[in-house]
Amino acid sequence: MTVGQACAPVGVPAGTPLDEGWSEASAGVDAGRFKALFGALPTAVAVVTVLERGAVPRGLTCNAVTAVSLRPPLLLVCVDRRARSLPALRRSSTFAVNFLAEDGDELAARFAGKDEDKFAGLRWAPSPANGAPLLTDGVLAHAACRLTEAIEAGDHWILLGLVESGEVYDRPPLVYRNGEYRRLL
Repeated sequence: MTVGQACAPVGVPAGTPLDEGWSEASAGVDAGRFKALFGALPTAVAVVTVLERGAVPRGLTCNAVTAVSLRPPLLLVCVDRRARSLPALRRSSTFAVNFLAEDGDELAARFAGKDEDKFAGLRWAPSPANGAPLLTDGVLAHAACRLTEAIEAGDHWILLGLVESGEVYDRPPLVYRNGEYRRLL
């Protein structure tokens, strides 16, 4: 299987949308239980950033980030279809994932908000690899990515990124669990 190929679940014909025939009434797990299941698990907190039309930095807080493949180095981020930064992310060929350090809770709250200019007063630099905005403060790692695929899935979009460069700093992470930002012991 190569980048961009999809695999249908067992018993589902290839090409069938996964949400076809789905309704809240027919779901095995309601939204509250689903949130409780995944809210119980601590996750990394990241700010996904992009340059809109190559000039205006945009971003959003995300805790649905995961490694996909080592060869090639791929990651994915899941973005709510209502996110204001989603159109810029889908139009751009590059983005960055800025993993937050334990002192990054204010950054997380800022980028989770609805302000038009979330970058006001923040230090950032364009990635030398692809120009995507890298946050300078409050991060423990960042990955500059090239968008390889965008997949609509339920109420989110899955953005698959080829990691073109990355840095890791020796700092403890910020995590998210049960609706709160937390520091590790």
